[in-house]
Amino acid sequence: MAFAAAFSCVPAHAASPEPFGWIRLAHFSPDTPAVDVYLYSYGGHTADFVLDHVAYATASPYEEVAPGIYTVAMRSAGAPATSAPVISTTVTVAADRAYTIAGLGPLDALTLDVLDDQLTAPSGKTEIRLIEASLRDPAVSITASQGTAPISIRFPAVTGYTPVASGVRELALATPGGSAQVRMDLQQATTHTLVVLDSAGTTPRLLDLTDAVGTAAIPRGGVQTGLGGTAGSARPGVPVAEDVLWAAVVLAGAGIVVFAGRRLRGYAG
Repeated sequence: MAFAAAFSCVPAHAASPEPFGWIRLAHFSPDTPAVDVYLYSYGGHTADFVLDHVAYATASPYEEVAPGIYTVAMRSAGAPATSAPVISTTVTVAADRAYTIAGLGPLDALTLDVLDDQLTAPSGKTEIRLIEASLRDPAVSITASQGTAPISIRFPAVTGYTPVASGVRELALATPGGSAQVRMDLQQATTHTLVVLDSAGTTPRLLDLTDAVGTAAIPRGGVQTGLGGTAGSARPGVPVAEDVLWAAVVLAGAGIVVFAGRRLRGYAG
C-alpha cells in the first residue's frame, strides 16, 4: 500500500532576540465529539489562541510561543468561552523545545497528555514514535524494516522514540484483524509521530506527524497529506506553516479533515 505525503517545513533562520518554543494541539480520542481548544498563558483569562471544532484525528500546526507556563482547555465545540472545560491541563514550555498536547483515551476516561517532541535524530537515522488512538484496533505493532523488532502498543498509549534506518521503507502494520504495508520515505535527521486511528476498514488509518526535518529545522506543524487528502485552510491569524499543509492521512481511502483557528478573548474556567 503506497503512502504519499506532501509537507512544508521552514528551515532555521537568524536567531530571534527573544527565545521561544512550540506547541501543537491534537484530538486523538475516538469517541469524543469535536471540541474547541483554548490556549492561555497560565493564570490568564484571555485566550492566546483558539482552535474551532477540532474533530477526532486532527492536529494543528506548531504554534510559536514564548517560554513559560500555559493552560490548554478543551470545551465542547460551539460552547461559550465562559463555560467549564471538558478537560484542561498545564504545560511548561522551554526555549527551543516542542510539545504536543493531545486528547487521548475514551470519552469516559479522557486525558489531555503533554508529549515532549524530539527535534533531532542520529546521523543516518530517523526517529519514530507511536500513538495508539484506535478503539477498533486497540493492539497494534509496526515493523519498520525486515530484521528489526516490531514496535508494539495498546490503546491508549504513547511510545518513546525509536531510531530506524533512513530511506524508503515498507512499514508493516499489524493488528488482530488484519495487516497492511505502508511505504514511507524516512529521510535522514527527521523525527515522526505516527498515530494509529480508527477506520471503517479491516486495518486502521495511520497519521504521520513530522515533528522535525533536519537538525537545523524549525518545527512548523507538519501534519501530512496523502492518498487524496488535501491541505486544510484557516482563518486569518492561524500559522498555516507558513504554507504548511495539514490534513489527515487515510490508508483506506481518501479523506479530508479541516479545522480553523482564531485569536480572541476567552476564559480558562
